[in-house]
Amino acid sequence: MTHAIIETGGKQYRVKEGEVVFIEKLSLEPEDKITFDKILAILGDNPKIGAPYVEGAKVEASVIKEGKSKKIIVFKMRRRKGYRRKQGHRQPYTKVQIDKITA
Repeated sequence: MTHAIIETGGKQYRVKEGEVVFIEKLSLEPEDKITFDKILAILGDNPKIGAPYVEGAKVEASVIKEGKSKKIIVFKMRRRKGYRRKQGHRQPYTKVQIDKITA
């Protein structure tokens, strides 16, 4: 099974063909195709390690949907000072399915 390590949105993801991945939000519509060209490594039978990226490698994916993750609560408090701040946050994401890894 061939795996690839891709870089998108300032983060790195280990992906394989057919896998569904939640990545940082991209401004794309559902059913759009996207090609990741920042491939750090191809892992499998004959691995290739980039310096910093693997030349000629790409990962093709299709967008399933965009959405927001579950809400987290950011609560700040200083004891005995009467200081309390409550704030919620929902991180946006793009759900993609990996179609093809080309080395």
